Amino acid sequence: MNYKVIDYESWPRREKYEFFCSADQPFYNLGYRLDVTNAYSFAKKNGVSFYMVLTYLVTKAINSVEAFRYAKLDGQIVLFDELMPSFTDLKPGSDSFHIVTMPAGDDILAFCREAKRRSLAQDCFIDLSVEGQNLIYISCVPWIDLTAMSHERKFEPDDAIPRVAWGKFVDDGAGRKELGMTLELNHRFIDGYYIGQFNAALCSFLEAL
Repeated sequence: MNYKVIDYESWPRREKYEFFCSADQPFYNLGYRLDVTNAYSFAKKNGVSFYMVLTYLVTKAINSVEAFRYAKLDGQIVLFDELMPSFTDLKPGSDSFHIVTMPAGDDILAFCREAKRRSLAQDCFIDLSVEGQNLIYISCVPWIDLTAMSHERKFEPDDAIPRVAWGKFVDDGAGRKELGMTLELNHRFIDGYYIGQFNAALCSFLEAL
């Protein structure tokens, strides 16, 4: 978990951070439609999980936007080098989910295969030994066309961990597949502009598959 400590007095976001510190509840949710046709085709072509493909791409898109990597740690504002996905999954035939946490790495297929291996091998609900504060919480509700979602949390107003979720993909009637993507974020650290940067990066990664 590598990071650098930010000089708070000269931090460009200091004024906005302090403004949103006055909010009793600084978290907000946003949902939108995302074209995932290329992710679906890539997963099918390579025999890997669509869910893992999108988990990898979401992680890479979030890490490409500096604002998503700020956090408050031990009373100081820090900037993590990268965030790590912590994602829900189901074993085949099970109705009880578990949480897998692992680095994304730099190879999408290697990630997909290692994520599957770790998920199948994990014999506990969550391995707390690999959990930290440089996380992205990722979940999926593949049984419904998701339009909105909120998340449970131990209420800590400086909780900077992004929560990302999506539902099942559906055909748009023109040969494309899309789904509802939702984000829950802390306004102390992230504004709508940075969500736009995240989406632009994610769409670029999807297009490049």
